[in-house]
Amino acid sequence: MGGYSKSFKILSYTVLTVSSLLCVLPLLLLIISSFTAESALMANGYSFFPKQWGLDAYQYLWSSRGQILQAYKMTVLVTLIGVTLSLSVTTLFAYGLSIRTLPGRSIIAFFVFFTMLFNGGLIPSYLMWTQTFHIKDTVYALIFPNLMMNGFSVIVMRSYFQTSIPDGLAEAAKLDGAGEWRILFSIVLPLSKPILATITLLSGLAYWNDWMNGLYYISGRRELYTIQNVLNRMVSSLDFLRNADMTSAIASGIKTPSIGIRMAIAVIALIPILIIYPFLQKGFVKGIVIGSVKG
Repeated sequence: MGGYSKSFKILSYTVLTVSSLLCVLPLLLLIISSFTAESALMANGYSFFPKQWGLDAYQYLWSSRGQILQAYKMTVLVTLIGVTLSLSVTTLFAYGLSIRTLPGRSIIAFFVFFTMLFNGGLIPSYLMWTQTFHIKDTVYALIFPNLMMNGFSVIVMRSYFQTSIPDGLAEAAKLDGAGEWRILFSIVLPLSKPILATITLLSGLAYWNDWMNGLYYISGRRELYTIQNVLNRMVSSLDFLRNADMTSAIASGIKTPSIGIRMAIAVIALIPILIIYPFLQKGFVKGIVIGSVKG
């Protein structure tokens, strides 16, 4: 930024600082609220400077650790399987569309783009998944509907393949007798780490934060609830909170923290994302810039 004026630099840093604070302060308030006493939350609401600190929410979580750990395990399992399938399907689809000699390539690309604008709606989708594929109350309901592949990821990855990987590499490999599978795994994927990191992060966030599939398709098997479904049910119904593992809560003398518990579970759900994101950030930014701007 050596060619820019001092006033422009000051304005830029100010805008970036304000934008960063707008992202960090809500997270900070969330964490502080989870360590605020329930009585202070009830009396004064959320505050960066609570009048009374407390561990009511985390004590309750500890008393209900069986339910929380089961939800955590399901979330991790669904995220790992979902990201693996999503990355595999998206990569194969995008690579096929990046081949300029593919018959019907433009038509297929149009249908991919069409899915970004229109869909069949909630009721037809629900009927299809429950009555045709029979995934209700199964782990597949948390993996397949809406999340396994989306048009945006396919288009971004296709654009990356077309703009960042020279055609000459694939042509040279074909002259040496390599097929499409060999080209994909030996040439394309090793050169596509930024976009792979991008799609992994986007897909992982989608699966980790998903609660709609659990709300729509999981009703009779509570052991399939993810951490987001547990949080959503606690937020939408205080009766669920009061009745969840009430026996152990009463036995341990812990009051049910109906407000702070929401913040505490949200903090727990955020921890893996906060740990993983810094390692994928560089590839995420590079992949988005190259895959979308150049495309």
